[in-house]
Amino acid sequence: MKVLIVGSGGREHAIAWAVKKNPKVDKIYCAPGNAGISEIAECLPIKAMEFDKLAAFAKENAIDLTIVGMDDPLVGGIVDCFEEAGLRVFGPRKNAAILEGSKAFSKELMKKYNIPTAGYETFDDPEKALEFLKTASFPTVLKADGLALGKGVLICQNLEEAVAGVKEIMQDKKFGDAGNRMVIEEFMTGREVSVLSFCDGKTIKPMTSAQDHKRAGDGDTGLNTGGMGTFSPSPFYTEEVDAFCKANIYQRTVDAMAAEGRPFVGIIFFGLMLTPDGPKVLEYNCRFGDPEAQVVIPRMENDLVEVCEACIDGKLADVDLKFADNAAVCVVLASDGYPVSYKKGFPIKGLENFAGSETEFVFHAGTAKNENGETVTNGGRVLGVTALGENLKAARANAYEAVKKVTFENAFCRSDIGKAIDEAEM
Repeated sequence: MKVLIVGSGGREHAIAWAVKKNPKVDKIYCAPGNAGISEIAECLPIKAMEFDKLAAFAKENAIDLTIVGMDDPLVGGIVDCFEEAGLRVFGPRKNAAILEGSKAFSKELMKKYNIPTAGYETFDDPEKALEFLKTASFPTVLKADGLALGKGVLICQNLEEAVAGVKEIMQDKKFGDAGNRMVIEEFMTGREVSVLSFCDGKTIKPMTSAQDHKRAGDGDTGLNTGGMGTFSPSPFYTEEVDAFCKANIYQRTVDAMAAEGRPFVGIIFFGLMLTPDGPKVLEYNCRFGDPEAQVVIPRMENDLVEVCEACIDGKLADVDLKFADNAAVCVVLASDGYPVSYKKGFPIKGLENFAGSETEFVFHAGTAKNENGETVTNGGRVLGVTALGENLKAARANAYEAVKKVTFENAFCRSDIGKAIDEAEM
């Protein structure tokens, strides 16, 4: 069996790692991939948005299954392109990926189908947004409508910050066309939890919970990033929360998309806020999270390829989805200066320390090979150092011990990934 993975980050490395475990898979390709992925797959010089080239490669090389890791190609319609070419591909079609591609669409869907979320208003005129903000309560949340690499969300403490935020998103277009429309949303308080789920258009099977750390610095300070680390499971995602979400959020979302003529096949990532009034949806994503995938996939007992194929075939109801009774923590090693500006090309030492380990993993995010064949830094988020443990505290301790085994010039990481683990016991 031949599998193609589309993407180049830590999420795609985790996917490739899981795919390799399937005994039927004898060849893995990744486009464009990275240095870590190249150890287990053949990396292709094709970009994730070059749909026609990717489909042509898949056709010519008799690829049996393509797994799309990234949001941009999914929102752009890569699944439609592959299906038109008669290829098997895992991910939502363009008309379903709008669930992530437009925050205005997802908010309107939740309102229409009574899915718990924060109150909101949508604007395509910055002047009208500014008028609305004069009567808003603070803090409030501004969200660029489209994709913005997980960074198009601003929490504004007062009117002055909100006015600056409107300028940043809608007038200066810091996030490009993603800021053509904007959602102004009620600020919610509570614990954030992420729950990934498999969907086949009718059935939804939630995976284990996780919790991300978005800010660059310790104590949730600094700028928003793509994610500086994560842990799984969340101690705040209780059986009661799970039951509420299954009854009021998960299946209701899948049914809503089907009712709208947009059946969702692939991964729905539920970003949840556990508010004093109960769980509410913060956001939807239409793919594995990054770095959530790096802690969820290693805990999954099912074969990833088999589950993806069950989703494509509409047979997810037959799958007994299982996760190990353990925990995982991922600490992201980033380049100093991320998420603003940073240098690349520093050799990475110590990767060999993880060879063959079944409890410690290094998932490459921003890496490449230089002319000497050395693995070097090639991005802001460079590595996701992940460790398993019998519980969250053990996994965290293991992850930070593992971080010491790999080094590169210009590296930094947060020292408090999983701090909430201690707070859960208070």
